[in-house]
Amino acid sequence: MSAPLYNTDILRLAANIPHHSRLADPQATVERRSPVCGSRVTVDVRVDEAGRVSDLGLEVRACALGQASAALLAADAIGRSSAELGAARDALIAYLSGASDDIAFWPGMSVLAPARDYPARHASIRLGFEAIAEAVERVAAPMPERAGEGGHR
Repeated sequence: MSAPLYNTDILRLAANIPHHSRLADPQATVERRSPVCGSRVTVDVRVDEAGRVSDLGLEVRACALGQASAALLAADAIGRSSAELGAARDALIAYLSGASDDIAFWPGMSVLAPARDYPARHASIRLGFEAIAEAVERVAAPMPERAGEGGHR
């Protein structure tokens, strides 16, 4: 390993999670929990008419790695589409599993590179990305059906 698992960058991110409060009126909420360590991330989203995240709220109860991953996610999630978030989730899974060496799929992710060697930590690192991808998919999926209705659900 070239870097310690818990370094100052990870601890700094974990202590400063953007959008770290729940939304009062989300269009979708998804909670993900790691069965390995009990870490939990809840994601609330609002999505604009173009299908992009317009507001985000997080509740993160996770280890420092899960918190750091959620912080990186939250720092760059506003304006992202369902397709972009799904691709980021898939790229993270591929990177952590060793199927890909590309860690540049999301800004700042290289700080989590040392965690790749610790499979027991992977579930916690994935939580936020899995939750936001699912939440935005839930909102975006019915959008074409509602387009002609002129109302909100």
